Amino acid sequence: MADGGLGFTPEVERETAGIWEKVRAHVSPLEWQLHAPLIAEINRLKRERDAVILAHNYMTPEIFHGVGDYVGDSLGLAKEAARSDAKVIVQAGVHFMAETSKVLAPDKTVLIPDLRAGCSLASSITGADVRLIKQRYPGLPVVTYVNTTADVKAETDICCTSANAVQVVEWAAREWGVDRVILIPDEFLARNVARQTEVKIIAWQGRCEVHERFTAEDIRELKAAWPDAEILAHPECPAEVLEESHFAGSTAAMNDYVIQKKPKRVVLITECSMADNVAADAPETEFVRPCNLCPHMKRITLENIRDCLRDMKFEVTVDPAVAERARLAVQRMVDLPPPVVPARYDLVKARHHVDVELI
Repeated sequence: MADGGLGFTPEVERETAGIWEKVRAHVSPLEWQLHAPLIAEINRLKRERDAVILAHNYMTPEIFHGVGDYVGDSLGLAKEAARSDAKVIVQAGVHFMAETSKVLAPDKTVLIPDLRAGCSLASSITGADVRLIKQRYPGLPVVTYVNTTADVKAETDICCTSANAVQVVEWAAREWGVDRVILIPDEFLARNVARQTEVKIIAWQGRCEVHERFTAEDIRELKAAWPDAEILAHPECPAEVLEESHFAGSTAAMNDYVIQKKPKRVVLITECSMADNVAADAPETEFVRPCNLCPHMKRITLENIRDCLRDMKFEVTVDPAVAERARLAVQRMVDLPPPVVPARYDLVKARHHVDVELI
């Protein structure tokens, strides 16, 4: 019997057969007999609670493909939260994402399966820090990465994601009529944006604990071992990692690259589960997997998703005054048209050794 007395019955097997076909290359048959009853139960509870699950690209395959109603990067999930008709939103991701959903959908119940699912970037800066930054640089627009708390977003002029950071920075410079923009908190994202725009960047020294561990030497070793592999890197990685890679962009851009271009062999330089999720939709591509796991994303499991829907826990709330101010920054981002070209790092045109001003 699976967790909570749930069994891998013939009915469960029938209900989950389509999902199994999609993930069978990434989940063992023994694991599936434990996962499938929970997937069936979660999908039943979703109907009962009028709930949807927003599953980030870094969720494990049984969550991403098994119970996710909307899947993708943080920008895509934020947009789905805003337009969903469901009464309940379950954030299969980390806490700042759940806060963003609540900011955009204040009348909905937003749940997160584990309150400890945090983020090194979100914890690197506070609203008080942003207020001090604005005092130091009066009149300059503040662009804040969505990997931040609602308190930080409330002090922000507009949010961005890795998919649209260049577009947002250039929009802010035009709107404010300035040649400098504050881009916080990810230092590496800020440095990589600076190399793709003429706008001068003022940056904070926050980092993603997953992406900062990749090095240029890692990429050179991968290229030596698999010379025919195309290497795709996330822009939260150090600039020298992107320089050694063939392409860089958000998780959504990586996914689109693989699906559309169908490379024979590929390496995704990002959180480990991303490769499994893309591979399920790209069976003709071989994935080489250098594995850096996000300990926060991995706190989300089928078991605690089931528990959160069954017991309606843990609810994520945001002070209404904070939410109102944060909503403006997030909504400005959501309302921008998509980039004319999908987010990518152009290794031919990118300027080298562009300095940013670190706060």
